[in-house]
Amino acid sequence: MPGLYLLAILVSAAGIALLDRRFRLAFWAARGRTVATVAIGVIFFLAWDAAGILTGVFVKGDSELYTGVMLAPELPLEELFFLAFLCYLTLVCWTAAIRVLARRGDTASAAAGTDESKHR
Repeated sequence: MPGLYLLAILVSAAGIALLDRRFRLAFWAARGRTVATVAIGVIFFLAWDAAGILTGVFVKGDSELYTGVMLAPELPLEELFFLAFLCYLTLVCWTAAIRVLARRGDTASAAAGTDESKHR
């Protein structure tokens, strides 16, 4: 079924966007920075892909799941969406991890403070 891979990427991105919105991790916390970060990541990985394509390391492969739209030789449309999704997912996961670790640190500090006050 043509386009199924792109649809899977878009559905996955929508799920991550819902989590982002719920917890205000990236886009809903800092739209400009999120867009800039994802754009920089996509540009970097597109350059990486271009180098791989030019050296013959990366090839498209044949699949009925692709839309068939090519942005360049050996570079399907889905790659652009996948790279954007990958960068966005990474940013959301990173922000969530930072938040969890910060809360653990606050909890540990509060617990340590409470324990210290008992020993005084």
